[in-house]
Amino acid sequence: MAGLLDKENTIARPGFSRWLVPPAALAIHLSIGMAYGFSVFWLPLSKALGIKDPDHLAACAKLSFWQEVLSTTCDWKISTLSWMYTPFFVFLGLSAAVFGHWLEHNGPRKAGVVAAFCWGGGLLISAVGVQTHQVWIMWLGSGLIGGIGLGLGYISPVSTLIKWFPDKRGVATGMAIMGFGGGAMIGAPLANLLMNAFKTDTSPGVWQTFVTMGVIYFVAMMIGALGYRIPAAGWKPAGWTPPAAAATSMITSRHVHVNRAHRTPQFWLLWGVLCMNVSAGIGVIGMASPMLQEIFGGRLIDQNLPLAMLDADQKKTVAAIGAGFAALLSLFNIVGRIAWASLSDVIGRKVTYAIFFSLGFALYALSPSVSTVAIFVALFCVVLTMYGGGFATIPAYLSDMFGTQHVGAIHGRLLTAWSTAGILGPVIITQLRESQLAAGVPPDAAYHTALYVLSGLLVVGFVCNLLVRPVADHHFMSDDELAREKQLSHEKAQALAVGTHAAAGGDARPTSPALIALAWIAVGIPLAWGIWNTLLKALVLFH
Repeated sequence: MAGLLDKENTIARPGFSRWLVPPAALAIHLSIGMAYGFSVFWLPLSKALGIKDPDHLAACAKLSFWQEVLSTTCDWKISTLSWMYTPFFVFLGLSAAVFGHWLEHNGPRKAGVVAAFCWGGGLLISAVGVQTHQVWIMWLGSGLIGGIGLGLGYISPVSTLIKWFPDKRGVATGMAIMGFGGGAMIGAPLANLLMNAFKTDTSPGVWQTFVTMGVIYFVAMMIGALGYRIPAAGWKPAGWTPPAAAATSMITSRHVHVNRAHRTPQFWLLWGVLCMNVSAGIGVIGMASPMLQEIFGGRLIDQNLPLAMLDADQKKTVAAIGAGFAALLSLFNIVGRIAWASLSDVIGRKVTYAIFFSLGFALYALSPSVSTVAIFVALFCVVLTMYGGGFATIPAYLSDMFGTQHVGAIHGRLLTAWSTAGILGPVIITQLRESQLAAGVPPDAAYHTALYVLSGLLVVGFVCNLLVRPVADHHFMSDDELAREKQLSHEKAQALAVGTHAAAGGDARPTSPALIALAWIAVGIPLAWGIWNTLLKALVLFH
């Protein structure tokens, strides 16, 4: 097994189709993308003990946070359970930063296998936490260990796909990273189906669902990891000629070492670009449903009343509309990842981010004055395409600026911007909302200040992007440094392996179109099912 995972043994044979690599990446990203959908477990888990002992609720009402964390006899608050998101995205960023260089030297297959063990195993550990009613075990399992799997799984295909698609870098990264946005669309309804199948009069069926999904994700991620192939040193698409450096000054043909990248102003400017774009978008994602309900209230159901004055049935209907809004945003998040990243191949990364920040600023600043539900929904659907597009375009931007030799490792370090944004965005919108409500501002106007602040973050991002220039010559590796680095990355061994295979009369037949179609169908069916479920959920917005 160890030999199978060695980087030399992932080298593609002559005739291998590069279109087999994106489905492998999607198999991993669609699995780890369930991190976005974990909120589906919070309500069932908040009633895990009360379902069989309703009388315990009163005794548990006054527990402190840490008493609740350590208690095995009291149900958890949803606010306590939602802390799972913090280790998810903190450890995603940290593990990507720490292990990115290791990934470049050891190849994507080994990283994908480790990610499968961490993410699938983390869910199994979380099942133990649910069964023993210890929330800290859940944080350890899915949060810390699973978070490491998220980081490794997220960056595992980046440099590989960029090397396979030097002519379509945006398309390549968009295809893979859209899977992370789509994972919750598959995982959340699947989790609901499983919990409904496993639940009993004394159990909500969550631990059994964790076990089942852990096994499913482990198998899917292992298939994806074993499906990874890397191109031979010097490979390029047939008929493609790299553009002349003088004509494309924002796209380098040289390479910056990962340990030098953070010493350049370009790295920190792009860090700011990603952080500001994600902070604005993630703040809206986290509060999408309550924001729509509180701003429009009864107008969502043709009742000119604030949310607080609606009866229980009306609030239930409004909540369903809010959930539909959140579902629709997730769909546009995915669409934006492939659409904007692909467009960036045509108009350039810098222009793409300039559109994100200028158009995003206008839409955020306009949103508080919008009084029509349809326009408000459409406005934030566009915003979410740019949020997703920002994630998918940044790896291609990095490869343009720093070269492809260490782009996976540099991308991993840049993802600490995501960890920062995962705290900054939600804190801004929730804390400003609370302060506005405390000051007596009506709920339908409580988000205005937060939306103006988020638009201000986009101005900062616009300035960061505007200041990006080509990397100075002294930051690039010399020819000798690059040769040593390639030796560490086993590229010489890869070239020899391909040469030996060809000399021995190895099979150079092209990959079967049927195999390519089968690989895309395997990831396309669950993705289509997730999109269908999302559209059904979003239909309530149009009733």
